[in-house]
Amino acid sequence: MIPEEPPSGSALNAWPMRRLKFILSGALFGVLLLSVARVAPAQDLSRLIEEAEITGAVLAVIEDGEVVRVDAAGVRSTQTNPPITEDTVFEAESLSKLIVAWIALRLMEEDVLDLDQPLSELAPWPDAQHDVRYQRITPRMVLSHTSGFPNFRASGQQLPILYEPGTYFTYSGEGFLFLQHVMEAVTYSSLEELARKYVFEPFGMTSSSFIWQSDFGSRIAVGHTDMDEALDKFVPQSANAAVGLHTTARDYARFMTGVLASDELGRRLRREMSLAQVDALDGIFWGLGFGIQPTLDGSALWEWGDNAGYKSFAYIEPDASKGLVYLSNSANGMLILHELFEEVISGPQTAVRWLNYQQYDDPVYQLGRRLHYELLAGGMDAVRADYDVATTELPAEAFEEGALNALGYRLLRQGMVEEAVDIFRFNVELYPESGNPYDSLGEALIAAGDLEGALENYETSVRLDPGNDNGVAMISYLEAQLEAATGR
Repeated sequence: MIPEEPPSGSALNAWPMRRLKFILSGALFGVLLLSVARVAPAQDLSRLIEEAEITGAVLAVIEDGEVVRVDAAGVRSTQTNPPITEDTVFEAESLSKLIVAWIALRLMEEDVLDLDQPLSELAPWPDAQHDVRYQRITPRMVLSHTSGFPNFRASGQQLPILYEPGTYFTYSGEGFLFLQHVMEAVTYSSLEELARKYVFEPFGMTSSSFIWQSDFGSRIAVGHTDMDEALDKFVPQSANAAVGLHTTARDYARFMTGVLASDELGRRLRREMSLAQVDALDGIFWGLGFGIQPTLDGSALWEWGDNAGYKSFAYIEPDASKGLVYLSNSANGMLILHELFEEVISGPQTAVRWLNYQQYDDPVYQLGRRLHYELLAGGMDAVRADYDVATTELPAEAFEEGALNALGYRLLRQGMVEEAVDIFRFNVELYPESGNPYDSLGEALIAAGDLEGALENYETSVRLDPGNDNGVAMISYLEAQLEAATGR
């Protein structure tokens, strides 16, 4: 069964999240235990990204409403190796949504939008007109992620409404695209124009845009895979409210501090911005656009981003006494988030735990990463041999089914289907009485085109774990596919 990802700019989630943790390479573990001390500026950011194999990153630190330092480390591209600097521009992924939320709040202040007026009354949205429930979706629902839309629709498919609007938290980029459509229609302005008027110019964000700027080319951080391979850079020519923002860490920190310092919003809207609109579970709530982490002093505001090759996180205490903006150009970017948060905020990591990302200093992740390199260097024989060696070098808690399971899915995402099948088979050997490895092997066999083998493994998974609803559904699906193929 696939480990459920944290709700992100590229993942749909109203589902409960599996609490799996993972870490880095075997030889580093002893060193890492000695280096969990509070992170100092720049030089230790360099150490962290090296240990976690993050291509590059920038950290802007906020104290008492001011940006007190910006640390930069790594390179913008592994192909050309230009260094990351304070002026480097990153894709900010879902951090885009907070910019859009602020614009919407300003338009509400000006009576252009109403929090509880259905958006379709202002501008119909053809993408969702096939379901009449979309006519009930309001700005409040979009901003609090209760629109009922998925994060993003499947390619080539109609946009579904998964839940009755206004009932459940389900993180949705599609909802922000609907809001963008309406805001542009009622203001006769593009999202980029609205952002410049209400956000970029008032907050002094001179290196931020929803569309590609000519000077970005010499400053852009290219996204990278978890194996440090550079990805092709998308160059947006039109704005996307859900994921399209390009910015620097200092620029975005200016926005975060400006939101709390600004007197532009009326008292009612300022209160609603940080007032919990919906329970997102596990101690996290959502307000109007902003994630909320309750603290003793009030509601801390936060958001994160997750695109292919990029990861980001922004957080600020209710009095702006502490905050951070973290941008990275690596699929591994979140591996160090827990340590950065501890260094800067030094408080409860409710939001970090809610995101449930892998951590570079977790023995389970360490085992999976180590075996990944063995697989690339020597195939499954090397994996099996090193697994035995690792049992003498890593803590006992490293050896759980999640380590190889996560590695198998990492390989699937990289298109290494045969290798993923081999890893899942090995995991089944190691944990023959657990249903989950069989479920995962079944999924990999589907990707490999072996439907009969997949069916057999799903059946075993359900026999071992009768509560595996995913397995039950996949058995019905595979039986239908095999029956259609054989004509029986």
